[in-house]
Amino acid sequence: MPVISAKTRNLPLRAIACAGLTLLASGGAVAADELSSEVKNAMRRDLGLSSQQLGQYLKFERAAATEEAAAKRALGASYAGSWLERGADGSFRQVVATSGSGKALAGRKGIELRRVRHSLSHLNDTMASLDRSAKSRIPGISKSLDGVHAWYVDQTTNTVVVELAPGATDAAVDFVAASSADAGAVRFETSQGEQQAMAAITVAGGFEYTYPVGQYTSYCSVGFMVMQNEHKGYATAGHCGKAGQQVWIAGNLTGHFVLSDFPRSDKAWVTVYPEHTIAPWVVDYNHNNFITVKGSVPAPVGAVVCRSGRTTGTRCGTITAINVTTQANTSAGVVTWSGMTRTNACGGKGDSGGSFFTPAGQAQGVTSTANLLGPEPFAHNCMHPQSKVQTHFTPINPILSTYSLTLVTG
Repeated sequence: MPVISAKTRNLPLRAIACAGLTLLASGGAVAADELSSEVKNAMRRDLGLSSQQLGQYLKFERAAATEEAAAKRALGASYAGSWLERGADGSFRQVVATSGSGKALAGRKGIELRRVRHSLSHLNDTMASLDRSAKSRIPGISKSLDGVHAWYVDQTTNTVVVELAPGATDAAVDFVAASSADAGAVRFETSQGEQQAMAAITVAGGFEYTYPVGQYTSYCSVGFMVMQNEHKGYATAGHCGKAGQQVWIAGNLTGHFVLSDFPRSDKAWVTVYPEHTIAPWVVDYNHNNFITVKGSVPAPVGAVVCRSGRTTGTRCGTITAINVTTQANTSAGVVTWSGMTRTNACGGKGDSGGSFFTPAGQAQGVTSTANLLGPEPFAHNCMHPQSKVQTHFTPINPILSTYSLTLVTG
């Protein structure tokens, strides 16, 4: 649940703006020597990468989108997914899965071909059945989804994973049965902690934006700079505010929420008033530096992503699942959000709305939820092993299209 504080103080403005902008249809990664030292250090720290492994990863990241597109064309209906994978020795490889023979890709250099049971289309259909069932439930009449945390297509295991709390197996079985989804494609997985929106936290120093909640002050993080015709602003998390709500940065009134889709989804954008400026950057809170945003090309499963926010600074991890539907505990109660991306980059309350990006500067989304495994005052999940961290972001491209926004880039 959100935590709010009645305390206020003048906060140092460590950066003027977070994140960048013009929506690009394509864009590639950059070489290792073009990355900032801050991003390199964050990747080494959070992912345990050596310099050699970092260079290898960036090579695969540059080729990932091209290889994925080629695999989809070659395999057609039998295409079952593509992802980046790290081996036990720390090296990286790109994997392509198929439910067919895979002859069209036999011998293709640079990829590892795996044969699986289900096509990606079948997994997506199974996922869609679960989504329809969850969204058509009638409160007080339909069986409760208590204990069912999230569900998503896991390309790496060729299943649709339904995550549940310990002891909630019966609820999960009933959920799948009622959906008419292919139970043979579903796998149950026990998870610890429920997803919580990370909006407001108690007062802390660092770059942020603030907004009023009654007599209290709450906190979130700026996402990516955008334009709507001549109007400038930034994308952020919908649960951070409602349309018309004013926001402050470092004690200065800087804008207001134009639109927010909360609680239906976690999309929102904030206009920035004319006297202020925006820049195509993401703030590195750890080093008072900036990372330039180059575009918004979505990264695949297994790709490295980093996030920036006022609570936990710059943290890196990998994408572990895409198109996740999760049950999020918010100020509006438990809501169902679809189309989320899951990562193991840690985060905390107050990081909501902040920027998720690739090391090459491709905008990915705005921070939405995290599994806060400990009770208050533990306001983040960065103390937990990365294998247990689940932090979701709302992808940036759907936010741009929903509100007819253009991403600002440098």
